[in-house]
Amino acid sequence: MCSGGCAKCLGITLIPLAVLSVLANILLFFPGGKTVNSNDHITDEVWFFGGLIGSGVLMIFPALVFLGLKNNDCCGCCGNESCGKRFAMFSSIIFAAVGVVGAGYCFIVSAVAIHNGPKCETNGNWTYPFVDGNYLGNHTLWDLCKNPENVIPWNLTLFSILLIMSGVQAVLCAIQAINGLIGTICGDCKCCGCCGGDGPI
Repeated sequence: MCSGGCAKCLGITLIPLAVLSVLANILLFFPGGKTVNSNDHITDEVWFFGGLIGSGVLMIFPALVFLGLKNNDCCGCCGNESCGKRFAMFSSIIFAAVGVVGAGYCFIVSAVAIHNGPKCETNGNWTYPFVDGNYLGNHTLWDLCKNPENVIPWNLTLFSILLIMSGVQAVLCAIQAINGLIGTICGDCKCCGCCGGDGPI
């Protein structure tokens, strides 16, 4: 399998990660698995849509492009002979960069959300009771949050999932950037040795 086949492997992997990121972000709008009376009771970082936009929408475009590279032949891409393989692989580098930016955005938002902790009700006020992630190593502080129930493990789990998945997505897009560079430079039907097998791009 050549660089086009390797890109297809990466695209197939990115799609379920993007879908899971979108679902995780949606679930964060229901802190503790429950609806809230006001949008002001939802943690601010949820509204940054790291999973929906960063690791979701912005990741779908690179994934689809990577999947399409497998159908390129040595005369052109998508049945258009004027579109050379080198240009197709070069364009994948651009989309890989878009994917890295999207994954990086989600990663940063998730890291900040984990560091700040969730917004919750303490003594009748909705605020951020934790400082510099001190709740991560001290579970007794979790009792400060009276409402929503179980909001801390809920947010911590979902933002951790987004953190991990965005990190994996960034690595996969970086791999495709290197793979695309190889395909751009080679510009022929030789196997680049990615994902095993042989055959043209």
